[in-house]
Amino acid sequence: MSFTIKNFWDNDDVKVISQEKGFTVIEYQKDLSVTPDSAQMAYFSGLMDIRRKTLMCDLKVSDVTIQPGAMQFMVGDVQATTGIKGAGDFLKKSFMAKASGESTIKPEYTGTGVLVLEPTFKHIILTDLVNWNGGMVIDDGLFMACESHIKQSIVARTNLSSAIAGQEGFFNLSFSAPGGVVALECDVPQSELIEVQLNNDVIKIDGNMAIAWSKSLEFTVERSGKTLIGSAASGEGLVNVYRGTGRILLKPVGGITSMSDVVFPKSQK
Repeated sequence: MSFTIKNFWDNDDVKVISQEKGFTVIEYQKDLSVTPDSAQMAYFSGLMDIRRKTLMCDLKVSDVTIQPGAMQFMVGDVQATTGIKGAGDFLKKSFMAKASGESTIKPEYTGTGVLVLEPTFKHIILTDLVNWNGGMVIDDGLFMACESHIKQSIVARTNLSSAIAGQEGFFNLSFSAPGGVVALECDVPQSELIEVQLNNDVIKIDGNMAIAWSKSLEFTVERSGKTLIGSAASGEGLVNVYRGTGRILLKPVGGITSMSDVVFPKSQK
């Protein structure tokens, strides 16, 4: 069996912007699938580097696990499974899903064909666990895909205050393997992410700006000052605290969900 895909990666409107093992991120340079009503938005989106991207997975390189509903098309020798390995595994993944907010069943794709995911206007970040000392934890809602041999689990905060007041859930999704690629869907491009490397040190972050951190780090939510008065005086209140040795990726700004979140200079108001 064989197949040929035309007018995809060979289209002059398409550019490969990153690649890790069997994962390739493809970006459309112009959004040509527009109507007269949406053309203006598409034009200004292009000027601000907001472009559609999609993830292509070569299953000859490795089996792939994806977020449910993310598949756009698959071609060639491709088999889809639930990734559930017996009743015990189902119960374990059901608990993980309940705790982390993720789906119980993440479909796994095997074979020698090609799997392409739905386009997104967000940024697709590829990272290899070999650069995370074999273990990485991510913020809620970022998972897009990963190599299927990577072990997924959930990690809990070290104190209850993280769940109550830290703008985070009590659990997060983590990945463990000596090496393997994880694809994240983020509202900030990789070129703008701030990387902090801790060596038996601590970082305190105001808000949930960290998108990923080493599994070796201890994560708590604490007052920014030693006392309630000190926290009030600093104006920060509670902060997310990471301790130990490991790596953290930070967004430089919070997500913008509407025009009311945009801060303009006074002269432009």
